[in-house]
Amino acid sequence: MYAFIAFIPIIFAVIVMAGFNWPAKRAMPIAWLIAAVLCLLVWKVSFFRIFVYTILGFLSSIDTLLVLFGALLIMNTLTHCGAMSTISKGFMSISKDPRIQLVVIGCMFGSFMEGAAGYGTPAAICAPLLITLGYPPLCVAMCCLILDSVCVTFGAVGLPPNTAMNTIGGMVSSQGGDITLFTRLLAKWAAIPNLIIFPVMLFVVIAMMCKIYGKEHSFQPVLSCIPFILLCTAAYDIPMILCASFMGTDLPTLIAALIGLLVAVLAATNGFLVPKDNFEFPPLSDWEESWLSKTHLRPEGRGVLQENEIKVGEMEEGKPSMGLWKAWTAYVIIAVVLVITRVPMTGISKIMNVGTAPWGITVSNLFGAEGVNWTLKWAWSPGIIPFTIVALLCILIYKMDSKQVKAAWSDTRRMVGGAVIALAFGIAMVQLFRYSNINSSGLDSMLLEMAKGLAALAGGAYIVISPLIGVVGAFMSGSATVSCILFSALQYQTAHILGMPKVLIVALQVIGGAMGNMVCVHNIVAACTTCGTIGSEGKLLRSNILPCVIFCAIAVIVMVITMSMGIDPLPL
Repeated sequence: MYAFIAFIPIIFAVIVMAGFNWPAKRAMPIAWLIAAVLCLLVWKVSFFRIFVYTILGFLSSIDTLLVLFGALLIMNTLTHCGAMSTISKGFMSISKDPRIQLVVIGCMFGSFMEGAAGYGTPAAICAPLLITLGYPPLCVAMCCLILDSVCVTFGAVGLPPNTAMNTIGGMVSSQGGDITLFTRLLAKWAAIPNLIIFPVMLFVVIAMMCKIYGKEHSFQPVLSCIPFILLCTAAYDIPMILCASFMGTDLPTLIAALIGLLVAVLAATNGFLVPKDNFEFPPLSDWEESWLSKTHLRPEGRGVLQENEIKVGEMEEGKPSMGLWKAWTAYVIIAVVLVITRVPMTGISKIMNVGTAPWGITVSNLFGAEGVNWTLKWAWSPGIIPFTIVALLCILIYKMDSKQVKAAWSDTRRMVGGAVIALAFGIAMVQLFRYSNINSSGLDSMLLEMAKGLAALAGGAYIVISPLIGVVGAFMSGSATVSCILFSALQYQTAHILGMPKVLIVALQVIGGAMGNMVCVHNIVAACTTCGTIGSEGKLLRSNILPCVIFCAIAVIVMVITMSMGIDPLPL
């Protein structure tokens, strides 16, 4: 009963966004209010604690907003200085086929950015590039959200599985298990289902793009992509599984994405296994209004520009063209800085990823509430280092004048402003869910009640529910890492009670958390903000639910087959 009550704010948000097309900035404040009322009346949380955890949620949203601001600032800076036009023309030279461009940019390049930075940077960086190539902005938001799922399994240098191990390490060791061995096996079994999920993901994304946004509205154009899809997925999956099996959790996504990107670019450039037929988007006159950007983002030659706007992919009048290498300078610097600061071998991450001064800002005992602390790791946030700092360097690199700089910052401020309310109230609601047991009402927190309810409902079929718990955690928090923080211990303990292989069940938690990224409200809002499609969050939620369920089902099938063969990677 309490699990159902706890689900009410989520059910409300899903219904009004997916069923009635409410924008997230309208739905999330009301969902937060419902959660606050439940905390007060059912979980007996005091007004003061509700207030404190709401403010904690507002403060916690700053981290996400910094990343969003920095990524958009880079995009707008490159747009106004003319570099984005050169970049888009460079990708056109690789292939003019939107299906191939989606694999190269949206998948492989996006996976590299996820492995290096996480925080939703793939969509923030790849989306503007795809829009400049003529993709409908709403299509870009959909595709980028789905494509940024498999790579989240390991996230930014292994953060989700490493976080899961931090949560369950004590239980593993108390039962006589080797934590290092468990971690390596967890990495291996979190990667193995992607042998099937990854090619299916590419097939599904391209099929959805062709059917929903293609000129012919047909699934047929995806069939000719199968050879190219299989080539790219082999180049990605094999290195990822080998790296996960022998090197652990930190580098599978980075290494797999680098190799996959190289193979995809070489194959596309040389016409190897690429489709021979053509695929096109319909003319602008046939685009639905919701497909278009409501901000300055416009595919080149498409859309009506508002006053003071410029076309993405078009140089400002009188601005000379620049070389491809110079145009890419900003992104190259970003990639290098992210790798150097994130890869553990450099040792820099140990310095920057702390919450103490001067590398972080910490507020202890917020409003006098003992134990309620907030930390902003500003030096670790890619929104500041490198995005905002590189955007400032671009003023010198591209010799921008004051008018261009002002326009870039103004556009960024306007675009981020639309996401502030939704993100702030969404994350505030998560804090209420997490800490709703603070007053010892005899109930577990709302989040744990939800997870326990799902587990009790499933019984012996818990393996089917396991990844969905991970999805719920990511849906509410916007983070596979937070999902692992919330539910890894529950998954491990439930597997122990039911006598199921603990490595496989925790791996399903990690995978489910990754898949949940494509349907979580925070990421949908961020993608819509980046693409200028604020107000279409409900459409994206509807379109992405089915792929999320399909990918989780594949992971379950793989694990069920594994268990039916009597395989338990590490019996405890």
